[in-house]
Amino acid sequence: MHTAARAGVAFTAVAVLALTGCAAGASPDTEPTQDEVAPGFLAVSDDAFDGGGDLVVQVDYDTAEASGLDPQGAATARSWMLEGLSYETLTTIDENLDVAPSLATSWETPSATEYVFTLADDAVFSNGRAMTAADVVGSLQRLLDTPTTWTGQLGPIASIEETGDLEVTVTLSEPYAPFLAALANTPAAVLPMAEIESGEVDITTEMVGTGPLVATAHRQDEEWTFAPNEHHPDAASLGFSTLTIDIVGDEATRAAALRDGSADFAVLNSIDSAELLANAKDVTVVGQRNTDFHYLMINSLTGDEALQDQDVRFAINSAIDRDAINELAFGGSTAATGVTPAGLPDACVAEDLPSAARDVAAAKAVIDEIGGLELDLVVYTDEPVLAQIAQVMQQNLAEIGVTVEIQQVDYATYSAAVYGSPADFDLALSWFAGYADPAMVTTWWNPEVAGFSAVFMKGSDELDGLIADGYSTEPGADRAAVFEKLCAVADEQSEMVPLVLRPSTIGWNTASLSPTLSSDEGYGNFLRYITQFRAS
Repeated sequence: MHTAARAGVAFTAVAVLALTGCAAGASPDTEPTQDEVAPGFLAVSDDAFDGGGDLVVQVDYDTAEASGLDPQGAATARSWMLEGLSYETLTTIDENLDVAPSLATSWETPSATEYVFTLADDAVFSNGRAMTAADVVGSLQRLLDTPTTWTGQLGPIASIEETGDLEVTVTLSEPYAPFLAALANTPAAVLPMAEIESGEVDITTEMVGTGPLVATAHRQDEEWTFAPNEHHPDAASLGFSTLTIDIVGDEATRAAALRDGSADFAVLNSIDSAELLANAKDVTVVGQRNTDFHYLMINSLTGDEALQDQDVRFAINSAIDRDAINELAFGGSTAATGVTPAGLPDACVAEDLPSAARDVAAAKAVIDEIGGLELDLVVYTDEPVLAQIAQVMQQNLAEIGVTVEIQQVDYATYSAAVYGSPADFDLALSWFAGYADPAMVTTWWNPEVAGFSAVFMKGSDELDGLIADGYSTEPGADRAAVFEKLCAVADEQSEMVPLVLRPSTIGWNTASLSPTLSSDEGYGNFLRYITQFRAS
């Protein structure tokens, strides 16, 4: 049993839940609404709402990057969102998850490998200097020259050239369908390259972007304060004077802050909060759909020796009841998914995956053959729903003779166990951002590209080839066929096992805030429309 190697790690056992009725404790009577007030939006700010006040937002955790505040090193959704308040990218995504203009006001594609971007003429860094084509070229080149997690998402870039005062041309060595979607996330932000190269700006400690807000103070894991970037085109029309983001790890505390008005807006994570706040005066709770999804890591390298056997891993995979996870942890508000997020164009169909037949008897026969199995399952405490998913899986795996010990630990402990070398776990739960193009997240199934997964999964040449085929094939029927096979191979290999999409539960105080919130999100950025918020 692999857990013996984890002596000294503090964890709290969770109560075993009976999977009957409401005993799982995660199926609220009042689900967060997903009703739209306008096409693509859960909320649209009211111009008549009294604005100009201080806006207070509470989130669950802070940025936590080895690269400090350098946006190119940002590897988590929360970092993308927080740093995205001060930085902008060439492209963005709209409420339909389609790529839309941002710092690039338009682009042409003279060939399948050439992109010619026309740049905005009113983009100004918060230090007052206008953005230039050289900043765009330098920023993308820096991301290639000093590889980060996001570098692999940009695809096979052959050259980046300044081809006009406000024009940049990027040439790829081969077609790469998700290129424009990859440019839409914070790590691809345009930086003040002249100041960085001269040493005037240390981008790891100071955020100097063209975005709408400027960070004026930051206490790690406690609080951020932002003021408007007076040079931003939306500065004069912002509906609030300052933005404070409080880091509040406890879900119940964030819910209480919405109830008593000490927070205007908060991410709640658990749909249980919708029930807790159902009768709260002036509080609205909604469920934002995401392409993000939860997945199970099965450590085939340094976990229990039995996990090196693909048949054992597939038995575990096929025993998991995604419908039960959906009902008991998400109140039926989400859906099962394969590697390509359900709902995105050309994505594979989860119901067609080899594991979807859920042959419990066959899975039990595999485990019986090795005399049963005892495994640990690690989750982190910042996201309560992970423990709820773990409890459902614990019950599922008990049916096939796998005894699971759930370990809830803080994120630092979790990260050291799961991403350290050697990785020190059998099973672990987490989630991926699903992005806006189904080819993007597939790359994390290639350990050489992903990096982080190389400590617990082997991958395969077959899967790597399908991943490459997926991102080099134009959207349409041919790409859908590639994804169908890719999802099936990943499902059979069962090293990283997609489970269900991960909706966000979000609340706000209607007496003090009128926000704009899209119905769908792909990069974990629920403050994407911050410039339209109005706080009294």
